Amino acid sequence: MPTDADSTEATTVLDLRPLIPPERHATVFAALERLLPGESFVLINDHAPLPLLRHIEANWPGLFESAWLKDGPEEWQLAITRTAEA
Repeated sequence: MPTDADSTEATTVLDLRPLIPPERHATVFAALERLLPGESFVLINDHAPLPLLRHIEANWPGLFESAWLKDGPEEWQLAITRTAEA
């Protein structure tokens, strides 16, 4: 009989820290495009990604939700979930 642990999917983690700044937004946008409704990933960054969040909302209004998991001071983590079809 399966347990809850057996049926839990691993959470995808997108760590932007090793990427050079020009690659970061493009990497996140590609990950967003792959998400199906209800799917999510955890974004890790070396600063609060506020401009990125504004860009996501401007380009895909109402399509994604975000929840802060860790708010600095050296690492920021954010869960981003696709909530609807485009």
